[in-house]
Amino acid sequence: MLDFDLSLWVYPLLIFVGFIAGFMNTMAGGGSLLTLPLLIFLGLPAAVANGTNRVAILMSTSSATLGFKSKNVSTFPFNIYLGISGLFGALIGAKLAIEIDGDLFNKILAVIMIVVVGLIVFKPSIDHNDLLERLTGKHLFVSILAFFFIGVYGGFINAGIGFVIMLFLHYYNRLSLVKVNSAKVVIVMIYTLGALITFALADKVNWTFGLFLALGNFLGGWTSSRWSVKKGEKSIKVFLIVMVVLMSIKLWFF
Repeated sequence: MLDFDLSLWVYPLLIFVGFIAGFMNTMAGGGSLLTLPLLIFLGLPAAVANGTNRVAILMSTSSATLGFKSKNVSTFPFNIYLGISGLFGALIGAKLAIEIDGDLFNKILAVIMIVVVGLIVFKPSIDHNDLLERLTGKHLFVSILAFFFIGVYGGFINAGIGFVIMLFLHYYNRLSLVKVNSAKVVIVMIYTLGALITFALADKVNWTFGLFLALGNFLGGWTSSRWSVKKGEKSIKVFLIVMVVLMSIKLWFF
């Protein structure tokens, strides 16, 4: 274990990795695959690393939300409804994470990621010229229900949840990938607040590490949100596929 008081290089490292993770999380997902192992390597127990990571996620989603707003990209109030539903699920998931080992969940998620990349590669493309968003009525009800369970996983470990959210919002609600990302960051921001409070009440947060990691996440989320709007659909889809493949390999074998 490192001597945290003497290892001043740790803090620039947390900011640097946090920036990369914030950029990844806003573009697609998988940033926690960098931050969680780093926090554990620095000596934090797994549950504390999990809780500490939520400080950074909350910061990156907050900055990304501001970035999308600055570009006038929003799905309000649809994103709020799903965020609140996810919040209730996340409270349950975070409680489980404090008490239950997550190895089995990582294996399951690895399989899900392979399914996700298969759908992305082989599913026929949506004609975005005729894209009709489905945000009300039965589609809203199904989405609220789905995001409760997505929130449970998000509260538990959150790694890779961005891929699942993007898949659902794009193919079920028919949002463009840019709008998907703008909705995703708001949803994750809302339920992460509940998860963070749960971890904090259980004394499972290292605030010093969390705040330095959050600084990098803030910068990465802001940069990525504005860049993704500028580059559009194609760049997001390529980035998404690459990250899904890398994440599934990481979860299954390491």
